[in-house]
Amino acid sequence: MKQLLSLAIINGFILYSFSSVNAQKKVNLHKNNPQANQNISIKFIDGFNLKADSTSNTTTKFEKNSESNSISNNFPSSKGNYLINVENCTSIQFKYAMILNREVESINNFELFNFINQWWGTRYRFGGSDQNGIDCSGFTEKLLTNVYGSTLPRTSKEQFLSCKKVDNKELVEGDLVFFNTRSTRRRRKVISHVGFYLGNNYFVHSSVSEGVTINSLNEEYYRKKFVSGGKTPFAKYNTR
Repeated sequence: MKQLLSLAIINGFILYSFSSVNAQKKVNLHKNNPQANQNISIKFIDGFNLKADSTSNTTTKFEKNSESNSISNNFPSSKGNYLINVENCTSIQFKYAMILNREVESINNFELFNFINQWWGTRYRFGGSDQNGIDCSGFTEKLLTNVYGSTLPRTSKEQFLSCKKVDNKELVEGDLVFFNTRSTRRRRKVISHVGFYLGNNYFVHSSVSEGVTINSLNEEYYRKKFVSGGKTPFAKYNTR
């Protein structure tokens, strides 16, 4: 019995020694062959490989595979890209994009929105024509003159008579919008207020209560008081 036990111990020792020698040979083979190390690649996360780095003291490094690189190379980077355009937008563009519920890059008539911003909050004054106070028709007259280089009659009624009438569904940026704020009988078309249309149902005007500001034609008050839109025959934007 003792002899059998001794024989088993000796056989186990021989097998262990043999395995250790083979393992050491494999280690020595990779140490003496750096190229073999470089070809070892273990993929453990989708899009990344673990590779041996023969140029540094560290044994591994992270590296994106070719499939991931092709995805990253397709990321838009041109100057015409929306993200880059937004990054280059001004505070005025952001301000009026928020007010008008529009995309930032669509606020691209810089002369127009700079003009509006300069006059923003100027108080209403009947007959006024400067930043100490201005009325509605004085504001539209000054806007058309300064931004588009065109001229308009002075009063809202005269401006209405000089325009080609358009329905509110046909309005485009640059048209005028006319209101009858003095009578509930809209069919009489008594024009007492005018604003400048900006698109998306918004218009800028000199309001009696708020001064130069922006409102929506969808607001109940202006929806009820709206009479007509108008295209001036003088404005450079007017191509129809």
